[in-house]
Amino acid sequence: MVSRLLAFFLIPTALFAQVKDAAARADSVLALMTLEELVGQTNQYNGFWNATGPMPEGNDWLEARVKALKNGLVGSVLNVSGVAEVRALQKVVVEETRLGIPLIFGLDVIHGYRTLSPIPLAEASSWDLDAIEASARAAALEATADGINWTFAPMVDISRDPRWGRVMEGAGEDPYLGSRIAEARVRGFQGKDLADPSTLAACLKHFSGYGFPLAGRDYATTDFSAHTLYNWILPPFEAGVRAGAATVMTAFSAANGIASTLDSAQLWGELRGRMGFDGVVVSDWGSIAETIAHGQAKDLREAAKRSLAAGCDVDMESDAYLRYGLELARSSSRDSLRFRESARRILELKFRLGLMDDPYLYCKQLSLPDLRPQAYEMAVKSSVLLKNKGILPLNSSLRVGLTGPFAADKNGVLGNWRVSAKDQSAQSLAEATEASWLFAPSAPHSIGPEAFATELTLNSTDFSGNDRALKALRSQEVLVLAVGEHGYESGEGRSRASLRISPVQQDLVRKAFKTGKPVVLVVYAGRPLILEPWMQEGAAAILWAWQPGTMGGTAVADVLKGSREPYGRLPMTFVRSEGQIPLHYDAFSTGRPGPKTEVFWSHYTDESNAPAFPFGFGLSYTSFDYQNLWVEPTETGWTATLTLSNTGPRAGSEVVQLYVSRQGNGQLYPTKALKGFQRVTL
Repeated sequence: MVSRLLAFFLIPTALFAQVKDAAARADSVLALMTLEELVGQTNQYNGFWNATGPMPEGNDWLEARVKALKNGLVGSVLNVSGVAEVRALQKVVVEETRLGIPLIFGLDVIHGYRTLSPIPLAEASSWDLDAIEASARAAALEATADGINWTFAPMVDISRDPRWGRVMEGAGEDPYLGSRIAEARVRGFQGKDLADPSTLAACLKHFSGYGFPLAGRDYATTDFSAHTLYNWILPPFEAGVRAGAATVMTAFSAANGIASTLDSAQLWGELRGRMGFDGVVVSDWGSIAETIAHGQAKDLREAAKRSLAAGCDVDMESDAYLRYGLELARSSSRDSLRFRESARRILELKFRLGLMDDPYLYCKQLSLPDLRPQAYEMAVKSSVLLKNKGILPLNSSLRVGLTGPFAADKNGVLGNWRVSAKDQSAQSLAEATEASWLFAPSAPHSIGPEAFATELTLNSTDFSGNDRALKALRSQEVLVLAVGEHGYESGEGRSRASLRISPVQQDLVRKAFKTGKPVVLVVYAGRPLILEPWMQEGAAAILWAWQPGTMGGTAVADVLKGSREPYGRLPMTFVRSEGQIPLHYDAFSTGRPGPKTEVFWSHYTDESNAPAFPFGFGLSYTSFDYQNLWVEPTETGWTATLTLSNTGPRAGSEVVQLYVSRQGNGQLYPTKALKGFQRVTL
């Protein structure tokens, strides 16, 4: 079979006509607005009042926010959802403010809404752009049916550091793969017309370099070269802008000596200038005020002035623009113009979303299809087979024992960023296999509450459940161990210095190996973790399930049993030890590459340079043969063709990956760089 690897860049001309119309209509509204109302459009509040209930009394802070809302001094809100609540709040601004300009309702719709797909890093493992676009589309359908019209996604930050918890939210380490996924997610969220009430305005985040924090600590300063900026960090943003993303979010971090929300060179020079972005730029939560903690702004007034000048249109939860915007606009004609331009962009978005024509457009209680089959499909396609000694797929005649802290887990496997999904709503692996496998609970991985804003407390003392589980499974022929990390161990604010699985789980794995039975490790994780060498060597098979979402139980079970194949390929390099970080496939050669017999070459004395598992890796239940690679020039670039054959015992899917390198052309270039890929099923 011949596979052609091609790239196309299309300009949606109908979109430009829509934008021009929105721009003209926005100008007509601007002419009616007071300076205070212009400033108000740039103010975004978190959900602060249940508008379906009584008016707040006795709370000065809350009363001040309600007053701002009724005076037309709030342009958008976040974390308000549900048709009744959205309609009630929208009714206040439409009927009680002077001009009745509607609100935009935003939310972190990251990998689903009520029905959760696998985490974004897992979806990236599918290398299936159509499936990723469909996943974003499904999330948009559910969210918009609940009144939401703006998502703070996709995160398009490239990152090479698995210690950083937010790797779970992105597409991995490669700018080419990341760019294609950025385009797919923007298309999925926004559809063909933002005025369609089943679409969401997308938000590319975090501009820029947020994925390169020093030491892998979230919110930490980032530091990178111009070469890294232009060749790794910015390309996914450029791709998202080309795809028509309506909004962009600034980063919490400071990059190369300046807080990202104050970085006019990036926001004006790169984003608006070179990329031609004319949409809305929103701060991250409180990031305008946080420039004070960065030490860059002396107070909130200066933070407001500098953020506005840098090109940030919307102040999310710093209260800086509302408190000081009117003063700034009255004292400076430049700041007055800046607020006017920011308000224009916000109004344009409201017109594009159809809100100016119908403020209740997203409150129609649309009926929804059952999205669980799609979530199941995405979970299957996200699973990555890292090792298989022939034990998988599991024969139906085998007596299989299932244990591990994530075997019956219905919460941690949902992943992080599931603000609208119900806790304990995932289908577990134990539930999916209860008719055919024997399950025994092991010692728990964590104890106590599981919540978005608090850290988990890990079980470090009571391992006794491991012995009981293995004793209960002593008559089984094969052991499947569900191990890894909870969804609330990865994500925002959840960086890790150690990437090893917890001691209680290591205890379980060691004892399972001592039984002499084949052990299949199913790893649930929000990032690349490190499996100790003894663990990799002792396992009969390793399936990386990531955090697979609502339907992960059946999806993982079907892959293990062989009714579905492991589909995924790694979007990030898996390191052997934390000391190798950052380790990424598209690195440069050095002047002293190796290996050499002498000591003077680029290497570690106590660890290999090689990864545990490389970028793009993933096994199948069948085998493929590559032949007849042919590369030829075209008018616009190069075309590569090859013959791919399935040489194994069953049908299967392969990801053909095209890498290029350059030598002797006067500049440094990675030893190899991904420039095309295509999934082929034979």
